[in-house]
Amino acid sequence: MFIMSEDSQRTQGRDAQSSNIMAGKAVAESVRTTLGPRGMDKMLVDSGGEVVITNDGATILNEMDIEHPAAQMIVEVAETQEEEVGDGTTTAGVIAGNLLGEAEDLIEQDVHATTIVEGYHEAAEIALDAIDEQISEAAVDDEVLKQVAESSMTGKGTGGLTAESLAETVVEAVRHVESDEGVARENVTVHTQIGASSNATELVPGIVIDEEPAHDGMPTEIEDASIAVLDVELGVRTGDVDAEYAIDSIDQLNAAIDAEESEVQGYAETVAESGADVVVTTEDVDDRVSTFLANEGILVFENVGSSDTADILSATGATRVGALDDLEEADFGKADRIRTANFGDDDLAFVEGGAAAEAVTVFVRGGTEHIVDELERAIGDALDVAATALASGEVVPGAGATEIAIANKVREEAAGIEGRKQLAVTAFADALDVVPRTLAANTGQDPIDALVDLRAAHDSEGRAGLITDGEDVTIDDPLEFGVVDPADVKREAIESATEAATMIVRIDDVIAAE
Repeated sequence: MFIMSEDSQRTQGRDAQSSNIMAGKAVAESVRTTLGPRGMDKMLVDSGGEVVITNDGATILNEMDIEHPAAQMIVEVAETQEEEVGDGTTTAGVIAGNLLGEAEDLIEQDVHATTIVEGYHEAAEIALDAIDEQISEAAVDDEVLKQVAESSMTGKGTGGLTAESLAETVVEAVRHVESDEGVARENVTVHTQIGASSNATELVPGIVIDEEPAHDGMPTEIEDASIAVLDVELGVRTGDVDAEYAIDSIDQLNAAIDAEESEVQGYAETVAESGADVVVTTEDVDDRVSTFLANEGILVFENVGSSDTADILSATGATRVGALDDLEEADFGKADRIRTANFGDDDLAFVEGGAAAEAVTVFVRGGTEHIVDELERAIGDALDVAATALASGEVVPGAGATEIAIANKVREEAAGIEGRKQLAVTAFADALDVVPRTLAANTGQDPIDALVDLRAAHDSEGRAGLITDGEDVTIDDPLEFGVVDPADVKREAIESATEAATMIVRIDDVIAAE
């Protein structure tokens, strides 16, 4: 009797567990060398020849063409980490892979998968408590936020800029969107533009959109701008059906032309008399209207997309108007300045400041597409972690110090756990050692010697991490060197890695349809 299709493939028992664990470990291993300030980059080339050069874990895993379902779970760990806290994707993936490796050893020792899962979940609870114990007592002020942002960007491609200088821009951006209700991270955008050194990167107190004036004669800069946002076509109205009109004389033709001119002139005069300095419309603008408005010193943007329109509304406080007759001064948005600039083949509009402005843009420059793309990823991660740290007010030491402390706490607690579950808890602690070991290996140190020294320093000093300063690598207190991470990044990495690893370990039957 056939229950499944003859083309189906089924893997059961140890073979299924081994296959899934091997796939998960392989994915984690692929990003392991990117971890830390001395992490290496990966070059990813797709089938179309597009090249991505990065050491961002989430980007690497997203760009890889991964088909194995268990391996895909590790990719989802990185995606979850990226969505929730913005950084720590490589750490989460590497921990998940090593939890699988430790589980594989336990399975070989005939420890049941359910026991491993229970032990891992209990160990994760201990680990979360250990993270709480590592939270710095110092207030999360601008200096700490700079340290968080700089720690996030160290080792990533930042062009000619240092992580320290970029960190100042990141903190300024995050502070701009802070309010009593929290940190509106979504109001900070990163806009990239090729064609200059990365040193030209700047913070724009407003938004940047890919738009150009509707007429070459329009002003390129307007101070204290009043902005009208329209869903109106400023041109001759056309019907929805095809129609023909018979003209029997020159007088009729002239009358038709005069009527059209009068209609167009009416649009132009209505806009000019409204008092708006800048007009943004989602529809077309007739050349005659744009010429008239250019002569009046009014800046017009036509055919503006829905996304850019929404950004302008948010940044200026304007009200969208669907009929020109309804346009009133109360509908205008305000901006301190609107300016346009040309960058090679691209025209950009900068909407800066304003009474209702809440948005801010990091305007990233770079000499090549690869540089600006990596800068965008690095700054995006830094913005995320700075916003996370500011919102929670909790940071912990980086440089592997928190992982050493967590592993030490888990081992201590494991001694009080009965049965084979103790083996799983201890294995969880061993898996966490992968972070300091990898950091050591990526800095050219012997990972075993470094791990032993870190444990000894932690036991004697209470806090120890691998501090990288140029070519020198020392073991010291990361807080004294400003190497810090948001506590939420560590929590999310532990939780997501544990969840993925336990889900994979519990699978003992894989059924694949051809």
